[in-house]
Amino acid sequence: MLDQEIIDETAKFFRQTLEKEGSGHDWQHIKRVWNNSILLNKEEKADNFIVEIAALLHDIADWKLHEEKAGSAKAEIWLKELGVDGERIGHVCDIIETISFKGKDAIKPMKTIEGKIVQDADRLDALGAIGIARCFVYSGYKGKPIYDPSITLDSKNYIENSRSNQGTAINHFYEKLLLLKDLMNTQTGKKIAEERHAFMEEYLKQFFKEWNAA
Repeated sequence: MLDQEIIDETAKFFRQTLEKEGSGHDWQHIKRVWNNSILLNKEEKADNFIVEIAALLHDIADWKLHEEKAGSAKAEIWLKELGVDGERIGHVCDIIETISFKGKDAIKPMKTIEGKIVQDADRLDALGAIGIARCFVYSGYKGKPIYDPSITLDSKNYIENSRSNQGTAINHFYEKLLLLKDLMNTQTGKKIAEERHAFMEEYLKQFFKEWNAA
């Protein structure tokens, strides 16, 4: 099977299976990360196949909703069925295992430029207007409140809180979203992140103004 056929088949499968996923890790999220990866790679000139297929597979089994390495295991099975060679499968699986933010004290550097591109593309979708929308969708999916001043920030238990109903949507901005701008890998990604980060800061100003009836 040709590389483009593998990409097309993967996109078709996940469009069908994740179209109505309700946590914010749905097909539209995958598609945006895919498109952002292609956009970033226009400047970086990395391996196009690895970039596109890793973007399509990066949330095949998101760690917040499944076992720790379920994503890379499922991706390996999928790519083997499509006849992808072991070296490229290993590259994609390493990206999947490293891509996610799992707390500010558990950041692992991405090894390859392909991984850096897909990681930036994924992080961009957690920023700006879409990032805000996804934050509230996931919080609602997990039963977290919008905000509660009595619930303090808890960055040390980020993994546990992300998988459970602990914390609040607004706390998530400070535990993750506002940190992403300074974790971007590529110059294009950094530029886009700056704008989206500024939008989120303005949103939070308005949120607390309304919350405090100011």
